[in-house]
Amino acid sequence: MKQNPILEKIEAEQIKNPGEFNVGDTVRVYNKIKEGNRERIQIFEGTVMKFQNGGLRKTFTVRKLSNGIGVEKTWPMSSPFVDKVEVVRKGKVRRAKLNYLRQRTGKAAKVKEVIQ
Repeated sequence: MKQNPILEKIEAEQIKNPGEFNVGDTVRVYNKIKEGNRERIQIFEGTVMKFQNGGLRKTFTVRKLSNGIGVEKTWPMSSPFVDKVEVVRKGKVRRAKLNYLRQRTGKAAKVKEVIQ
């Protein structure tokens, strides 16, 4: 479905790219958190599980294990709260969405690393 050209122009101006990364990569997401009148940055490190949608509405989901419990967070790519995304390790995967990682823990939940 074709979108209104005026909306496309507005969205193109607002699109922000926090960094280049793919599904399977281990990343550090620098998340801005506002508490009262103070602002701080909290780091969330985990594996990128999936990307959804496209354009301004594009989101990515990161999963990590915290004390044996899986924690997933989803951020919009163009969010003003995502300061930057830093790639820790490049992963080698053959899927677009890594939903199978939800049933795995420990060593079984590891993604192979790309050696360059």
